[in-house]
Amino acid sequence: MTHVHADALRDFATDCYCALNVPEAAARLVADSLVQADLWGHQSHGVMRLFWYATRLQSGAMDGAAVPVTAARDLAITTIDGMGGMGQVVAEAAMTRAIAAAKTHGIGAVAVRNSGHFGTAMYFTRMAVQAGCVGFLSSNASPAMAPWGGLEKRIGTNPWSWAAPAGTYPPMMLDIANTAVARGKLYLARQRGEAIPEGWAIDARGNATTDPETGIAGTILPMAGHKGYAMATIVDMLSGVLSGSAFGSAITGPYVPTGTSGVGHLALAIDIAACRPLADFNADMERLIGELKATPRAPGVAEIFYPGERESRHEAEALRRGLDLPETTARDLRDQASALGIAAPF
Repeated sequence: MTHVHADALRDFATDCYCALNVPEAAARLVADSLVQADLWGHQSHGVMRLFWYATRLQSGAMDGAAVPVTAARDLAITTIDGMGGMGQVVAEAAMTRAIAAAKTHGIGAVAVRNSGHFGTAMYFTRMAVQAGCVGFLSSNASPAMAPWGGLEKRIGTNPWSWAAPAGTYPPMMLDIANTAVARGKLYLARQRGEAIPEGWAIDARGNATTDPETGIAGTILPMAGHKGYAMATIVDMLSGVLSGSAFGSAITGPYVPTGTSGVGHLALAIDIAACRPLADFNADMERLIGELKATPRAPGVAEIFYPGERESRHEAEALRRGLDLPETTARDLRDQASALGIAAPF
């Protein structure tokens, strides 16, 4: 493992994107989203992806300087065209607009087309929490799993996230894909030289596999069987079809260097004060979490966690002691940054 502190890693990633002509504010946003994923303990969506995005910038598949275009109307629901830009920049614009609409109308919704992969969804739903709102964000993704009973990829992992304030507790946050596991975890296992658990993926012939390379070439399985497939399909409808973006097998993912992404999103914000006083909501959230955590535990279970609590604890510890990157990730980052004339701080 290679040890590095979050601030140094964030500055390094920002410098790499700036070297690729991404405006500084956008470069820092994308860099921060990647480092935050590492701080939360989700290395599959962390700086491991830095040069996946960079390669798409270099090929022209993604426009690092694109400015999202928001429909000029002051309604509870509106649309944003991402103009083929970086997904993080587009998602931030969408959630900002959704929050503003929620503060006016009680609820805000933004349908997004022509975006790209935005990394960790709860990076953006957390924005709603900071504004006293409940936040939701969904996205479609490049084909990763087959329709239930099929053998060929037709639909993506299609993640979605909810986040809400929780009083004196850290926010309650959920961020999940509809597959048994996010595809990035197979790439991370490959980088680490580790096998993957049974139930994550099948090969091209439909046979179970524990080899991440075979799983990447094959099909990732849905979570909860047919239910995960059905939920992924609904997210594709909400994110791609509703927004007028690409959907199904037409999406290009961040793992390949060329091809227009075509990703779509749906961002929602609900102003809690439009339903009830925020203080009362927070008090009830504290009671809900307290009840969950006080549940009698099964043998061998030291503590019960609510959604988002593990990430909050991991972040606090990582900020205190720094981050550990897999050596293969660190080596790749050093080598590719060197080609841009940038020295890595690790």
